[in-house]
Amino acid sequence: MAALDLVSPRAVDVDGLPDGVLVAGTDGRVQVLNRAAARLIGTTPEAAAGLDFRDVLPLVDDQGRDWWKCTDPYHGLSTRTRQPEVLLTLPSGTDLLVTASYVRDEQRRLAQLVVGLRDTRARERIERSRANLVSTVAHELRSPLTSVKGFTATLLAKWDRFTDEHKQLMLQTVNADADRVTRLITDLLDVSRIDAGRIELRKQPVDLAAAVARTVAGRIAAGEPADRFVTVVEGELPEMWVDPDKFQQVVGNLVENALRHGSGTVTVTLAPAEVGGSAGAAVTVADEGAGIPDAVLSRIFMRFWRGDRRGGTGLGLYIVKGLVEAHGGRIEVGRAEAGGAEFCFVLPAGTPPEFL
Repeated sequence: MAALDLVSPRAVDVDGLPDGVLVAGTDGRVQVLNRAAARLIGTTPEAAAGLDFRDVLPLVDDQGRDWWKCTDPYHGLSTRTRQPEVLLTLPSGTDLLVTASYVRDEQRRLAQLVVGLRDTRARERIERSRANLVSTVAHELRSPLTSVKGFTATLLAKWDRFTDEHKQLMLQTVNADADRVTRLITDLLDVSRIDAGRIELRKQPVDLAAAVARTVAGRIAAGEPADRFVTVVEGELPEMWVDPDKFQQVVGNLVENALRHGSGTVTVTLAPAEVGGSAGAAVTVADEGAGIPDAVLSRIFMRFWRGDRRGGTGLGLYIVKGLVEAHGGRIEVGRAEAGGAEFCFVLPAGTPPEFL
């Protein structure tokens, strides 16, 4: 069977494809132009039908050269089967990501030229995300590293001039800034693992109420007033098999978010819940601040969302969502009864791992 028969333009509904598709026959005339391609080019499938593909899709590379003359699909090497994706430009100035596949007959002659087209917005979003990541990391690293460098250089140069109390204060500051850098690197690694779907969970029985109590105790030890926290356990929780470190990280991030962006009392509530028809637990963290505007509710779990911009990397809630979903749970945000923000995540009870 000839290759042409395997790739009939009518074999698939190309109008249902999200990317643009142009198919030219043995004579170089357009057989198929789907609606996505027509929209990108600025024409209609009906107007393009039967025209030379080079007239319908004139493309130049970054050097201003005619791409079709450079690649010469109909008279080039008969061993070629495809052209990898490349960024090209239409005469209108529109940039497109273009691929080409060569469908050959039994004599290795070009039977069909299949061109794939995509706009560059997806790539631009990725590039902006990378630029934001670099900018955020650089900004967050600069402050603690400047402090570490300044204090260590001062201590090395003038050690004998400082009292033990001054030295201890400087070293405590260096230690705290080193912890900030470590947390940032940990966050970046977590984001990378979440994006790649490589979060590893080491599940074991966890007393959720005790874990929450440890988180609150840590915040109090760090200087927060004890009367700012309320912990409520409603009903008897099932035995929960979760990753204790990841659970503590989720609760810690939500409590820190409530302290940083909210006000008043931070209330952490635990209650039994049903997850997918099975037992589980719900954890709610609520504050008494101004709450989150409805207009941004859909964006708060996105990377780099930082609310009122009061510090932070904007990665905390993204990581929280990723860790909750890695456990098979879900997280929602809304308005608390006291008017502040309320985050509620639900985790399944889980099952003990199988020991071989």
